[in-house]
Amino acid sequence: MKSIFTIIFLCVCNTIFAQVTISGKVTDAKGNPLTAANVYIDGTYDGAVTAEDGTFSFETTETGIRTLIISFVSYEELRQRIVVGEYKPQTFTMREDVNTLDAVVISAGTFQAGDNTKTTALKPLDIVTTAGSAGDIIAALQTLPGTQTVGESGRLFVRGGESDETQTFVDGIRVAQPYGASANNLPTRGRFSPFLFKGMTFSTGGYSAEYGEALSSVLLLNTIDEPEQEQTDISLMTVGLGLGNTQKWEKSSLSFNMAYVNLEPYQWMIPQNVSWNKPYQSLSGETVYRYKFSNGLLKTYVAFDHADFSINQKDVNYTEPIRTGITNDNLYANSSYKGLLGNMWSIHTGFSYGYSHNDIGINENNVTNGEHSSHIKLRLKKTITNRFKLTFGGDYFITDFNEDYNEPTGFSFNSGYNNSIAALYAETDIFFSKNLALKAGLRTSNSSVLGETSFEPRAALAYKVGKKGQFSVAYGDFYQTPRQGYLKYYRNFEYEKTSHYIANYMYNHNGRTFRAEAYYKDYADLVKYDTNMPQYGTQFNNNGSGYAQGLDLFWRDDKTVKNLEYWVSYSYIDSERDYRNYENSVTPSYIAKHNLSIVTKYFISSLRSQVGVTHSFNSGRPYDNPNEVAFMNGTTKSYNSLSVSWAWLLSQQKILYFSVSNVTGSNNVFGYSYANTPNINGQFDRQAVTQPADRFFFVGFFWTISDDKKTNQLDNL
Repeated sequence: MKSIFTIIFLCVCNTIFAQVTISGKVTDAKGNPLTAANVYIDGTYDGAVTAEDGTFSFETTETGIRTLIISFVSYEELRQRIVVGEYKPQTFTMREDVNTLDAVVISAGTFQAGDNTKTTALKPLDIVTTAGSAGDIIAALQTLPGTQTVGESGRLFVRGGESDETQTFVDGIRVAQPYGASANNLPTRGRFSPFLFKGMTFSTGGYSAEYGEALSSVLLLNTIDEPEQEQTDISLMTVGLGLGNTQKWEKSSLSFNMAYVNLEPYQWMIPQNVSWNKPYQSLSGETVYRYKFSNGLLKTYVAFDHADFSINQKDVNYTEPIRTGITNDNLYANSSYKGLLGNMWSIHTGFSYGYSHNDIGINENNVTNGEHSSHIKLRLKKTITNRFKLTFGGDYFITDFNEDYNEPTGFSFNSGYNNSIAALYAETDIFFSKNLALKAGLRTSNSSVLGETSFEPRAALAYKVGKKGQFSVAYGDFYQTPRQGYLKYYRNFEYEKTSHYIANYMYNHNGRTFRAEAYYKDYADLVKYDTNMPQYGTQFNNNGSGYAQGLDLFWRDDKTVKNLEYWVSYSYIDSERDYRNYENSVTPSYIAKHNLSIVTKYFISSLRSQVGVTHSFNSGRPYDNPNEVAFMNGTTKSYNSLSVSWAWLLSQQKILYFSVSNVTGSNNVFGYSYANTPNINGQFDRQAVTQPADRFFFVGFFWTISDDKKTNQLDNL
């Protein structure tokens, strides 16, 4: 009897613990065996590692339906449902992971600087270590290909576009007033300090359907997500004072910086080419508050700026100079949230409010204007697979502008407008392989002031030709509402339009980057008018047109020479426009055909110093000479500017910084202003538009106080 129970027990055990062999082979898409791939049944310890020929074999006591998992570095994880008892040996083909660092990226028209970018043409914030930029992000960007140095403006002009064809965003939220106050032919600066930003994306064309209302370019500035430590930054400069501080808590942090600028002491010591009644003064500040949730990050950014100055400007039409005084108050605030929603969904949402107020005195006349602007944003992203991602969302922009003009005679004139723009967009990212990717999207927007809806298709394709290089192409249609200076006088406009066509090659390996990019832009429905400048009674239309085509080259090298970083940018552009009050299609006055910048930074260890040298060259720009028959037939002499900087580490956290812009004192001329009427000889008198000073000298002392006793402000100088 005992033997019978033993036999029954053994039979039951044999049935319960019967082992099944799981075997097969693992290869890549080309049929090559993958060695050392990990193969196992989900939720168990049953598995094996593939042999040199890609084969594997192991036994399992599992039964029923199970999931077989195969994983291998730089390949997508493969999950296969199997019925254990019915399993037959088979070959598994794995696909390369498209999220690896060496995977292809869309690069046409885009420069990125940030800690998490796969193809970084510039390091995080190191664009502002450029000699001659004086800590201005916009001035540093002007050393990149595709930009124009328009010295009498200081704003960003990109690939034949005017400065208002570029939109600026902070953490994805639009900034309506990105530049400081300025008078006619007096260069301005960007409002943003580099200290609070971790990186930027500068798109010279062909940008994502997520962004609109820009014919030429977008500049995306990203604030720091998580500061590394608490610290205080103190700045003592020949032009003013600066103070910054960062505090950290368990789930939140707060950073701020403030700056006071007063050019009166500096201009008392250094002669100027213009006559100041009251030199430029400003008080500004920025702050970022961050709060970390379990699945997301909330950031609130606030910036304010108060500026005041008065200047006497010569005008060829008047015997006495024109007295211009400006008081500007600007406030910008945004709040944004980025987070995960679960099931591979993510969200980016936020809103902003901006206010700009100007009191402008022109001799005895007074102009007062104010602009309220808001932006509401929602973007959702669904990662369907590693190879297919869908993004869609919407924007809502509101602008309320009002201006009053008053003369002592009692004459007054009021102008302004209200506009709201509602936009929707959808975009998909498709990775066919690690070497081939497509981004395609559509944006549509409706402007209330125009009463018109746009449809803007966009697409970009990138193909990786090896471990070091790739090609990209891009196409897009871009629409923009006519500028403020037109809308305050006239409403019956259409959208201004342009189409971008871009072909790009990029090489990136071992600290060396090369980019070559050809482009063509086709402009349509540009604004034209029939007076010297827009004013009440001007006749407007949308009959303008134009084009811009060219080649941009960029080379950066951080490795060839120890302690030396340098980049070289060259741009060639051929562009013509028939717009504004132009008589015919010609090259606009702000465009130079050839633009070259060489930026170098060398660290001398023995002197604890970083030396920077920047040279910028632009060929002559066109201007209209009414003493000649041909329209816009004159050409200025070429622009040259050599700038040097020296940062000396007095100690690890104390820096003495010195820089000189335009060291050689080159007398750069940006154009000419002509008299409205001829003189007794029948000729129109003229005066040159030049730089406000031959050189700009800057000396600063920068002191950082931090827990690690090592951090300093060298990367921000």
